Amino acid sequence: MNSIDEKLQPILSTVLHRNAGEEEFHQAVHEVLESLGRVISKHPEYADEALIERICEPERQIIFRVPWIDDRGDVQINRGFRVQFNSALGPYKGGLRFHPSVNVGIIKFLGFEQTFKNALTGLPIGGGKGGSDFDPKGRSDREIMRFCQSFMIELHRHIGEYIDVPAGDIGVGGREIGYMFGMYKRLTNRYEAGVLTGKGLSYGGSRARTEATGFGTTYFVQRMLGTRDTGFEGKRCVVSGSGNVAIYAMEKILSYGGIVVACSDSDGYVVDEAGIDLALVKEIKEIRRGRISEYARLKGEGSHYIKGGSVWDVPCDVAMPSATQNELTGTDARTLIKNGVIAVGEGANMPCTPDAVHLFQKAGVLFAPGKAANAGGVATSALEMQQNASRDSWSFEKTEERLATIMHNIHDACAATADEYGAPGNYVLGANITGFVRVAEAMRAMGVI
Repeated sequence: MNSIDEKLQPILSTVLHRNAGEEEFHQAVHEVLESLGRVISKHPEYADEALIERICEPERQIIFRVPWIDDRGDVQINRGFRVQFNSALGPYKGGLRFHPSVNVGIIKFLGFEQTFKNALTGLPIGGGKGGSDFDPKGRSDREIMRFCQSFMIELHRHIGEYIDVPAGDIGVGGREIGYMFGMYKRLTNRYEAGVLTGKGLSYGGSRARTEATGFGTTYFVQRMLGTRDTGFEGKRCVVSGSGNVAIYAMEKILSYGGIVVACSDSDGYVVDEAGIDLALVKEIKEIRRGRISEYARLKGEGSHYIKGGSVWDVPCDVAMPSATQNELTGTDARTLIKNGVIAVGEGANMPCTPDAVHLFQKAGVLFAPGKAANAGGVATSALEMQQNASRDSWSFEKTEERLATIMHNIHDACAATADEYGAPGNYVLGANITGFVRVAEAMRAMGVI
């Protein structure tokens, strides 16, 4: 990791001590503090009244037991989390992740990142995150329903459209949101559509929400490429993952004339030099809920599947890591740079390790950090809240137009801030400082809270 300003070292030391063993959270805080030395030199008032320390400390951390009964009649126990990180700009807003890797450190890292990501959208939403170590893989619909209902029995007392508005994340899609919303409605005896986002269109959801994170990342990268007088047209692209974010990033890349040659899942990756057949990926992942290995068997000639390994071994012009945190390492970055990558856009949350980020920046590769590049999902969630509050439903075209405008504004704000602080083209610094200043100004105005 790079060094941070000596004035900020005591803050980092406190975070490390107070949150022992939470490596992802340490990594996220370190990355932001790296950027803030230039801010406090220019604006020393941000170092007053323990403002930065308060921003690094969640407002509330909730951990709870989730008992449920599987199809065999056996009782299972999982652990649920909700970290309400910062509400200076609005109600807590952030997804729920169901995955066996989930622990409080990961949820805190995600909530911390979410605070700045939400600030970048310019919309009135604070930062939060939640989830469970429950693994939906291999579970029946009824088991997932029972788990979601039990999870919401506890979570419902901590959320509300003016308090905390969860959404989906890894392992939580429209099915899970529907089960949780149904239980919330039953428990509270009111139809509070704005309490969850990512809902189905039949009960208050927003058009373009499914596509928003992948589309938004691609809008950001297209605009970033434009700073070098180019775009996706004719570019070879590799997208990691094959879930919601990856699928819709691929769709938008194709609309810009790019060629996606590889995608992956947790078992391995598939390469198709003629271009990935997106309709087939959607059938495998969204309908069959299968594994990406099926792609090569069904597509046949010209495609092949590699079990395990790294999808970043496939040469490309643009890399879009869209699976999970720390999936792209320094070794992967060296391979991509050697193979001529010109831009990297994070579709997932913190998918590149610090070593990888520094290598990309040193090599002059355009790099779009997740807290800026993948903000399209939460931005469209906030637009869903807007529609719910006004009892309205927008067209796909109107929602996508708003999304594109928001992502272009985020890009331009990050680029302008990087220029202002003497680091042109450094989108990591630009995103961290822009998000921090927006949160810090609100907190300063409210006194010591």
